[in-house]
Amino acid sequence: MHTRRDFLRTASATTLATLACGAPRVLAESVVEKIKPTADRLIVLWMGGGMAHTETFDPKRYAPFEPGMDPNSVLSTFPAIDTAVDHIKFSAGLEKMAAVMDRGALIRSYTAGDLGFILHSRHQFHWHTGYAPPQSVHCPHLGAFISRTLGPLDPAMPAFINIGQRFDLGEGEELKSFTTSGFLGSEYGPFNIPYPQDATAAVRPPPGMTPGRLEDRNKFYKKLLAASPVGQVGSAYQKESFLRSLDNAHRLLSSPAAKAFDLSLEPKENVAKYLPPGVDPAKFNDVKQERDGSYEKSVVGRFGMGCLLARRLCEAGARFIEVTTEYIPFLNWDTHENGHERMEAMKETIDAPIAQLIRDLEERGLLDRTLIVLASEFSRDMMVEGKPGNEVRHQVRVPERISEEKHYGMHRHFTDAGCVLLWGGGVKRGHLHGLTADERPCKTIKDRVVIEDLHATLYRAMGISPKHSYVVEERPFYVTKDGLGKPIESLFA
Repeated sequence: MHTRRDFLRTASATTLATLACGAPRVLAESVVEKIKPTADRLIVLWMGGGMAHTETFDPKRYAPFEPGMDPNSVLSTFPAIDTAVDHIKFSAGLEKMAAVMDRGALIRSYTAGDLGFILHSRHQFHWHTGYAPPQSVHCPHLGAFISRTLGPLDPAMPAFINIGQRFDLGEGEELKSFTTSGFLGSEYGPFNIPYPQDATAAVRPPPGMTPGRLEDRNKFYKKLLAASPVGQVGSAYQKESFLRSLDNAHRLLSSPAAKAFDLSLEPKENVAKYLPPGVDPAKFNDVKQERDGSYEKSVVGRFGMGCLLARRLCEAGARFIEVTTEYIPFLNWDTHENGHERMEAMKETIDAPIAQLIRDLEERGLLDRTLIVLASEFSRDMMVEGKPGNEVRHQVRVPERISEEKHYGMHRHFTDAGCVLLWGGGVKRGHLHGLTADERPCKTIKDRVVIEDLHATLYRAMGISPKHSYVVEERPFYVTKDGLGKPIESLFA
């Protein structure tokens, strides 16, 4: 069994080992296979915490709350609704996304890896890197692989941008372990924007600092770093990569591309379309209130602002963008209590902004060349922890009878089914892939999808072979585990 402490210990060890690595080089054999890309950009919409498939995009039999009800009878706490595609249903609360289902494809058969005792950080690591921890090298994030392999669309724009995740709260260190460029080097790592409504602060000099003083500070810091002995700040390659990342950041400050980060330039009527009902767009500049936790609605709307920022950055030439609802233990999609009530809130958080993002990109002629992916680390169930036949120790107590609404909902971690949605980027429109059982356990029964094949599909859309690899520590490291990922060709038009 792996604990959080074990995870941190192995992650820290591999990070230190990576700092000593030399320059990773492309393995010649891995570039023989030429793939014509169907997408130029990739946006991941990350539902961190475990999004229940039966409560969202794969609805099952609806069981309304009744005091004293049997938890075994609860498959979904929401009724099913129609979508724009006749043979696909969603659950209530996702009406706006249902209206744009005809622009995308739905996978209902994603199954998470068997990693033992379930830790969100380990499964999120697995999803984002394609490798189950621990590993002997520091694995790059999916976005870092794309950044390194394809480069930026605009030289001034960061190729990998991560929006909405803070790292100063629960499990922050674990999240940092995979939200990196790993052995590829700092220049390919994420440009982190925890507060999208304050994104301009990341591309402007600190208040009161003149351009001349900023330039002097930048030169001094680079001189100091260049003079540091190899080994003190990593290998020569890692040091050079870090210096290049400083140059990239400095170039962005004076580039017209920086305007894409400024949400105040967006018309108010557009901002409102990305926010849940009842959230005042004018209050989204008050980042201090959100940091202090005194304005709860701004936390709810931060994902919407992240989607709006993603659209602006996509227009400006960003290559890979991840927008997260943010993983926080026991909050958001981590529905261990008050599952039904929290699902209502999370649906309200994502429904309008995701639908609007798709419509906006379509109107601007960008959807066909932008692949949008919505995913989560695993699903949830009322009764099963893990998956049938390979259950793990129960981490959430389920009462024999549901007498309180706080126990009404999906609370346990379920890994044998899950939903992934894809829009644009060459995928079929109105397409359904995979099938799950209608009765518990609501597991995958047709066209199973594992992380290697899902990643191979995303890389294939971007024109990258699943066998593409980099040599690190004298051995190949593939973008999909052992280079064995197989794209799901039936998803493409």
